[in-house]
Amino acid sequence: MSDRIFGGIGLALAILFAWQAATIQESFLSDIVGPKVFPWIIAAVMALASVYFLIKPDPAPDWPRAGRLAEIAVAAIVMLLYAQLLPELGFVIATALAAGYLTWRLGSRPVASAVIGIGTSLGIYVVFRLLLGLSLARGPLGF
Repeated sequence: MSDRIFGGIGLALAILFAWQAATIQESFLSDIVGPKVFPWIIAAVMALASVYFLIKPDPAPDWPRAGRLAEIAVAAIVMLLYAQLLPELGFVIATALAAGYLTWRLGSRPVASAVIGIGTSLGIYVVFRLLLGLSLARGPLGF
């Protein structure tokens, strides 16, 4: 039963996501693909996965214990905080903090998590900002 609830919520979110993607304003200077295609692909994959859960649910799902559910909830809150703090702290700092915390909760030691967070943040920054020239949120340090 819980898989069907999950599938129904996922399908509703996929429909909402596709509807919101359809409202994206396109510039007359956009490329051939346009800004709507990638969100529509995500919505389609999400819808297909959700329909699978609706059609073929697990007869005896194995739910995590309350402590693990709390950790999942905290990870979701960290991702929401990441989205809120991204414009304030900038991409590099916000990503380093979020990635560091999440890797720590996945089992890395604190120092290793800090190194992983910083490395992940700088690696993504180099690829997206320096190599691809995409705009990322600037922080108080100017990058």
